[in-house]
Amino acid sequence: MALDLSAIRGRLNKLQNTSNRTSNLWKPTPGKHQVRIVPYKFAPENPFIELFFHYNINNKTYLSPSSFGRPDPIVEFAEKLKRMGDKEDWKAAKKMEPKLRTFVPVLVRGEESEGVKFWGFGKTVYQEILGYIADPDYGDITDPNNGRDITIEYTSAEDAGTSYPVTTIRVKPNVTPLGEDATANQNFMESQSNITDIYSELSYDELKSVLEGWLNPTAEEAEESVSQQTLSTPSAPKAEATPAPAAAPSNSVTTEEKKKMDDVASAFDDLFNG
Repeated sequence: MALDLSAIRGRLNKLQNTSNRTSNLWKPTPGKHQVRIVPYKFAPENPFIELFFHYNINNKTYLSPSSFGRPDPIVEFAEKLKRMGDKEDWKAAKKMEPKLRTFVPVLVRGEESEGVKFWGFGKTVYQEILGYIADPDYGDITDPNNGRDITIEYTSAEDAGTSYPVTTIRVKPNVTPLGEDATANQNFMESQSNITDIYSELSYDELKSVLEGWLNPTAEEAEESVSQQTLSTPSAPKAEATPAPAAAPSNSVTTEEKKKMDDVASAFDDLFNG
């Protein structure tokens, strides 16, 4: 039996992308860090890269083509669900909408030998950084010669006593060059990776297949999905409780649930197969 070279190449590419992502992304650990945002090689006029992601589709994350102004079948389907007028459909559609994650190329102080990496953050941090840049007292903090470093303090959810980690930033008051070595500074600019080499985009048809498989999983896919969820989610401590009434058989489906499933399937067919 001959090897499926196409599948081998695809698997190799996926493994390489995963390794590439790990080595090119930077995530703060609890404590204080100092970074310098640098101009983005592939868009020197704007270092902020706005990407939209679909989360928890088959327990995976997918880059939305809407990040680049291209049609996204999952977005189209979510809009279709919203127009159906049902409250539960609307809630499901909102969960399917892609969420913004912004990335900037940074040089991490103390780790300059590792080169420029991408730091990703949410809306709050994004607004804070833009606020500093918009302030004439600070201006272009990304300038390699007259920019400013940023101090980042990262607190875990447990230490912060919140349901999510807390990130606070403070831009240094002093203007400093990126580094003392002009050749090294130039290398930091020229050796950057393209963000699309780290987060690859599926084609419209590939993403549509992902959506269809998620909405109508085979028994094998459903079992794999449950297995992945079990492995990735810590189990909660068991509490003492009174015995619960016996549950209805797992294969029982109410008329309302059956109608809901039919409505979703019909919405998919109307949108993509009509």
